[in-house]
Amino acid sequence: MSMKRGWQELTATSYVDTVEELQTTLAEQDYEQLSEGLQTLLTSMSQELKRALRSQLSRLMMHVVKWKIQPEKRSGSWAVTILDARENIDEIMREKPTLNRRFVQEIWDKTLQQPIRKAEEGTQCRTTLMTLTFQEVFDDEYSVLKKD
Repeated sequence: MSMKRGWQELTATSYVDTVEELQTTLAEQDYEQLSEGLQTLLTSMSQELKRALRSQLSRLMMHVVKWKIQPEKRSGSWAVTILDARENIDEIMREKPTLNRRFVQEIWDKTLQQPIRKAEEGTQCRTTLMTLTFQEVFDDEYSVLKKD
């Protein structure tokens, strides 16, 4: 008889513990629970990558907004944060190809308002900026280095 396991709770607390429990389930030859556990683990990991991408996109957008609304305060740390967030997003997209440009465009408008508000608070400057383009966020250069 199959023993019901709390896969959602387990995946929410520890992937390592989940894999160990999956190994035990496999050893018990409880294939129904093994299948359920694997599906729950995959779903949880996918959701975590989506959250990570949203978080990095929000951080990236916030620093692009700050760059635009407070040019006199531009700093190397802002430029590095933009580069770092772009790199993290690229890594996530390589790791999970379904989290691609189309996915980013689907969450774009919903994600944008929070970084604008955070940028205003961080800079203590109100802005009329209501949107950013994909090019501004992912392609434009943000650097404090002097051009030769």
